[in-house]
Amino acid sequence: MRVLVTGGAGFIGSHSVDKMIERGWEVVIIDNLSTGLRANVNARARLVEMDVLDNTLVELFSQEKFDCVLHLAAQTSVPYSIDHPDIDCQVNLLGLVNVMEACRKTGVKRVAVASSAAVYGDAASLPIVEETELKPGSFYGLTKCTKEKYLALYSQIYHIDYVALRYANVYGERQGDGGEGGVVSIFTRKIAADQTIGIFGDGGQTRDFIYVGDVAEANCQVLTAPLSAINRVYNVSTQTQTNVNDLAALLFQAAAKPAKMKYLPARNGDIYHSMLSNKAAVTSLGWKPVMPLADGLIRTYHWLKKKC
Repeated sequence: MRVLVTGGAGFIGSHSVDKMIERGWEVVIIDNLSTGLRANVNARARLVEMDVLDNTLVELFSQEKFDCVLHLAAQTSVPYSIDHPDIDCQVNLLGLVNVMEACRKTGVKRVAVASSAAVYGDAASLPIVEETELKPGSFYGLTKCTKEKYLALYSQIYHIDYVALRYANVYGERQGDGGEGGVVSIFTRKIAADQTIGIFGDGGQTRDFIYVGDVAEANCQVLTAPLSAINRVYNVSTQTQTNVNDLAALLFQAAAKPAKMKYLPARNGDIYHSMLSNKAAVTSLGWKPVMPLADGLIRTYHWLKKKC
């Protein structure tokens, strides 16, 4: 199978590419390297340095004749979207439309796209199921929500099969400090440098932290899932709540260092509690998360410590 991965030099993208290569797939990566790194790229994949907004994107699609696309290239920071809603919209929405137009014009049959828990906003009850009313509290969440509607219409009008994956808070090796799970990277770097970590708000806010390898596996599985399991959205999560205070404690434990923390004002646009149901993905895709949080944080800490 011949696959295009946009954002394939980035955090989640590079792990997804590694799993595709293990499956024997041919992989081409598009990445503008604004946040992705050449060092992340699997040696058996081909990197094309290009932006998803490039108007020559369709030419690459025509040349390569992709079977399917995993679209991960995006602006991934909630705070950045609050400060720069215009750029968030341009990258996340116009970038998607440019990719989908290239798919439509060249006969790509299936597209998997990264969505987010941010589409739900502050939900009234947990765990959050896919049918929950969408109430994004940030422009980032709004563009993710709108992406899903674009995919549904492209499927309805042009018969391009799709899956949108609403990731919980992803963490792991190769993570940068941006994005929804970036708190793990930020904390880890500061702990490795013996610095005090800053916690926004009271630290009681909860997230559903999922290891990047488990997310990458979901990304691969949806590209070969049966027709009965596609043209819909799935939560990709552990269905477990962890508050920020406990996350910090686990990281200090992984580093075998005493806790050094300070509390900062809460940030605008942040969701207080979040935990996603993963029942649909487990039942329909046969996927399930396998990495325990404590073990994943140990792996992440020791990998990032070597990079500091």
